[in-house]
Parts: sequence; C-alpha cells; structure tokens
Amino acid sequence: MHGYSADKQAYLTRLRRIEGQIRGLQRMVEEDAYCIDVLTQVSAATRALQAVALGLLEDHIGHCVTDAINAGGPEAEAKVKEASAAIARLVRS
Repeated sequence: MHGYSADKQAYLTRLRRIEGQIRGLQRMVEEDAYCIDVLTQVSAATRALQAVALGLLEDHIGHCVTDAINAGGPEAEAKVKEASAAIARLVRS
C-alpha cells in the first residue's frame, strides 16, 4: 500500500483540477491571450503541481520511509536516500 492511499481521491481531484487548468492554458494560447495572462496561469498550475508533489512527499516520508526505518536494515537506508533524491528533484524544479 502506498503512503498516499488514504488521500487518493483528494489527489485525483486535485490532479483533475490541474488538468483543467492546463486545458485552459491551451485554450488561452489558441485564442492568442495576452502573454502575461498566460504566464500567470502557468504559474498557478505550477504551484498547484508543487503542492501535490509536497503532499505526496509528506505521505511517502510519513508512511513508506517511516515503515522502512522501523523495520531497519538496508531497506531503511535505501528509502531515506530515495526520499532525499526526491527532495533534491523538487528543490531543483
């Protein structure tokens, strides 16, 4: 079971909302909307995706990493490294 399983419906709802934002962006470009208006919407969609990513990361650390640490062994170290790599990717983006 994944760390986000308890919140799966909430994540799906948020992702569908973001999908709608992206479709709105496509429509704005097709209709030659003002550049700043498009950029504003791109920023909003980016922040929404970042919020989903942070939620997933929190769920991963709270569930998967915590379980691995409690179990101990080499899997614990691997899960911590995996989480660190995910954080690094988020920080770079």
